[in-house]
Amino acid sequence: MTEATTRLTDASWLERPALAALLDALDADGEEARVNGGAVRDALLGLPLGDVDVATTSHPDEVTRRARAAGWKVAPTGIEHGTVTVIVDGQPFEVTTLRRDVATDGRRAVVAFTRDWAEDAQRRDLTINGLYLDRRGVVHDTVGGLDDLKARRVRFIGSARERIREDFLRTLRFFRFHARFAEGEPDAEGFAAAIVEREGLRRLSGERVRAELLKLLVARRAPETVAVMAGAGLFAPLLGGAPRPSRLKRLAALDADAPDGLLRLAALTQFVAEDAERLRERLKLSNAESARLDAIGDLTPRPDPAAGEQAAKAALYRHGPAAFRDRALLAFADAGAAPDDPAWRDFAALLDRWTPPAMPVTAAELMDRGVAKGPELGRLLKAMEAAWIAAGFPQERSEIDALVDRAL
Repeated sequence: MTEATTRLTDASWLERPALAALLDALDADGEEARVNGGAVRDALLGLPLGDVDVATTSHPDEVTRRARAAGWKVAPTGIEHGTVTVIVDGQPFEVTTLRRDVATDGRRAVVAFTRDWAEDAQRRDLTINGLYLDRRGVVHDTVGGLDDLKARRVRFIGSARERIREDFLRTLRFFRFHARFAEGEPDAEGFAAAIVEREGLRRLSGERVRAELLKLLVARRAPETVAVMAGAGLFAPLLGGAPRPSRLKRLAALDADAPDGLLRLAALTQFVAEDAERLRERLKLSNAESARLDAIGDLTPRPDPAAGEQAAKAALYRHGPAAFRDRALLAFADAGAAPDDPAWRDFAALLDRWTPPAMPVTAAELMDRGVAKGPELGRLLKAMEAAWIAAGFPQERSEIDALVDRAL
């Protein structure tokens, strides 16, 4: 494809001190460096910039030599693929030598270095990610990414099946970027290739699937994109079990202001308590993430605003604020109520207006009242706590003392 170029409307961020210094060091003496990937795409769309990655004609050892000569730290974060991380004034930049694939196995590639920008672009996954920005603010495109950005279309570079076979994670990236940037239906060739190659998803590590999936679930068009994926049978090799896109869609209407990837994962795939264990194993979730899904469980006892304020407060006290919110929102979604339903909104917002108090009776107090240390003390504490909750969490000392007297 003939190279297309355009000038970035606002390229002033290229002069930010750390990035400008890095480009000064790498874009000189016969070598060239350009910003590439997501930063270029997002700048063209007027979106806030995240990490800025740099591609260069320099070999990794030359990048390292120049960086150290400038007094910067260098970490060989992906040296086998030509990537080093250069830390300039505390800011990390991934710097990758131009490359081409020599061999791939669906999870990783063996690469050879090149000085050809078009050749480097051809090994990337999606056209909108195959753009390069030089120091003059000119965007270079040899894969059709500029036209696809204008059309709000996400396409693979070259053959979709070949790109997916090089790394099966690209199937998830295809749908994630579609959910984030595209309008309309997924690109027909990419969608067909994802279906044909779906069994390759089983080969992916849980960590990689988790990272992509949680990003996909919070994207702008996540509900409709996930529904398309589910209809194509893509979740069975990814996670096992049968997803419920309709439940995710209802939850997304409730948490749209602050989308929560893990809660949306639970909405999509967790219906019985055992599902939490399956997700932990398949996605290699952290201990905190696993504990959160365990606390959601199968929503038994099911949150229900019709049970009254006291029941809601008891649930908030027993489960804690985070689990109460998760369970309330999922039950809200399951109820099928409108997002502005006043009863459910008031129920889910309980933790914003009421803070559970601490249990006012301690073991030491009961021991002072003659209860011996041992199983009986524990039983009485639990009975005391249950009575205090049932009484509406009283704080007056006289009421608390009366509860203790009855318990004893």
